[in-house]
Amino acid sequence: MSPFTGSAARTCDWEHLRVERDDGVVTVTLARPDKLNALTFGAYADLRDLLAELSRDRSARALVLAGEGRGFCSGGDVDEIIGATLSMDTAQLLDFNRMTGQVVRAVRECPFPVVAAVHGVAAGAGAVLALAADFRVADPTSRFAFLFTRVGLSGGDMGAAYLLPRVIGLGHATRLLMLGEPVRAPEAERIGLISELSDEGHADEAAQALARRLADGPALAYAQTKALLTAELDMPLAAAVELDAATQALLMNGEDYAEFHAAFTEKRPPKWQGR
Repeated sequence: MSPFTGSAARTCDWEHLRVERDDGVVTVTLARPDKLNALTFGAYADLRDLLAELSRDRSARALVLAGEGRGFCSGGDVDEIIGATLSMDTAQLLDFNRMTGQVVRAVRECPFPVVAAVHGVAAGAGAVLALAADFRVADPTSRFAFLFTRVGLSGGDMGAAYLLPRVIGLGHATRLLMLGEPVRAPEAERIGLISELSDEGHADEAAQALARRLADGPALAYAQTKALLTAELDMPLAAAVELDAATQALLMNGEDYAEFHAAFTEKRPPKWQGR
């Protein structure tokens, strides 16, 4: 996303999320622990808008998405979303479903790595949010469940039918999206749904450590790697190789590439600038 902005000021307070900033690491916490961090219309919209704002202002070099209390996120709130959608017309339903998809696109398209810190339940939309992240750090209590068919909807919600086969393969994705059965941490790690398995109770700590490592690294190189991973999912090899070549040529003109050479020559760690 382009960093050029209009007249809108930076948002100081987010009503539906807790946002903390620490030298390039932004931690976004879903903070409805009494509801297992079930998502509301406002939470979806805040996530969409926050990710867009962070992408524009370039203040984030890594983001941790976490959940407060006993679990990561139990999905859409049954009363505030599922109940409310029963009275919506088709145009309103389309607007809502497009918004949830925009959140997933924002996670995939933001120019910084996103680390999901998962413990306890990650169900429905919560499972898709974790899936959309670049890294899923989870502890042994974690269980993922793509529950959409269990409420009479398509398992391919919020881009799940696009992303999940690319992460764990078509066979596993078909089983998880059709049956909606929970996948506990050992199996999730085995099939590649988990990036890193932490000790119990330490998913947030491990996610923060990974985010700090990413934030202290070559931010522009990470941003372009993420962009290529997303863009090349649907490209033929020839187009992907050409895009790689163009990207590398641009980065080779950057300050970080020259800084690596200088640091190597001077036998010191690089001082990455993200440029």
